[in-house]
Amino acid sequence: MPSLLITLFYALFAILVWTSDASATDNKYLQVNGPCHLQFPKDHGSHPGYRTEWWYYTGHLTTENHRRFGYQLTFFRSQLRPNFVDDNHRLPKSDWRSNQIYLAHAAISDLGGKRHLYVEELSRAALQLAGVNQKNMLTEIYLKNWHTRIGPATHQLVMQNSKFSFELNLIPEKPPVLHGQYGYSRKGASAESASCYYSFTRLKTEGTLRIGRNRHHVKGQSWMDHEFSSAPLEPNLVGWDWFGLQLSDRTEIMIYLLRTRHGKISPASSGTYVRNTVSSRHLDRNDFNITVLKYWQSAKSKASYPAGWMMRIPSLGVKLKISPNIADQEMITTMSTGVTYWEGSVDVDGTVKGKPVQGQGYVELTGYDQPFNAPM
Repeated sequence: MPSLLITLFYALFAILVWTSDASATDNKYLQVNGPCHLQFPKDHGSHPGYRTEWWYYTGHLTTENHRRFGYQLTFFRSQLRPNFVDDNHRLPKSDWRSNQIYLAHAAISDLGGKRHLYVEELSRAALQLAGVNQKNMLTEIYLKNWHTRIGPATHQLVMQNSKFSFELNLIPEKPPVLHGQYGYSRKGASAESASCYYSFTRLKTEGTLRIGRNRHHVKGQSWMDHEFSSAPLEPNLVGWDWFGLQLSDRTEIMIYLLRTRHGKISPASSGTYVRNTVSSRHLDRNDFNITVLKYWQSAKSKASYPAGWMMRIPSLGVKLKISPNIADQEMITTMSTGVTYWEGSVDVDGTVKGKPVQGQGYVELTGYDQPFNAPM
């Protein structure tokens, strides 16, 4: 089969899996319904039995000439069925057969050049094309020639494509932060509407970045999320707004807003404030207020996205203005997940307890093109 047809076949198959109604089989997947009690390095790896999982990196990089870039690298694992068994035993044994499919997105935001580049990949976890390996203290997540290696002291990211590539070494400056209750992050009213979720909120980063033929040595800061679940968004929800912010006082803020079909914010929305020590504080819906300042409409998808925010956390004395560094950081992933979303670099300016702070971060906006019904 020609390579283009193979790619189109896998893309169509992935889209059907990602967006299908899982109501008939969700109760056969493993469920997140209580404290996750994550242990490392074991839980850096994959969690088969749960329907969806992702490893997500974003960050900001600066060249020796002070040119700024944002980047994203995300690996997704999607389990096709709770059990991949042919009840009639009619299928011949095949090295191509797998219960797991892997998808990946990578993006570069050239902040000075005001351009956003992105690419995507996908493959079944077969023939050593994609998967997760764990040996001793090392975890490797890979998809073709893209991979991340998570070791005791560093994370290594390698992403290669004709448009752009990067090789980055990331050193955690803080230990993993468990969101919610011991990593149990609620996303709805029922106990099963939840994920296991942790982050490395500040990773010192250095490496190389290539765009076209131009190669740069870069340094900066990164953020890593790892999350797994079997629960789709509850029926009254259409998507989420996620904020991951790194402030100049060496604190970090993660907040997600779950949006309802009626334009309200679900009470299950929450977040985490990470202090400049090693401690953190859970934030529930009543702890914060986020106001949209303006909108931007995509010329490609016609979706209208928020394009500026004011974030307030009164109990912490936090007042922050959040501004996209480029308006168009939309991801239209028709060749992999089939989801259109906005994932972009932002700058932050404001005060904490009356003292000025600046910062940077990433914002993810889903469900603005169409309601998002993939597992959370």
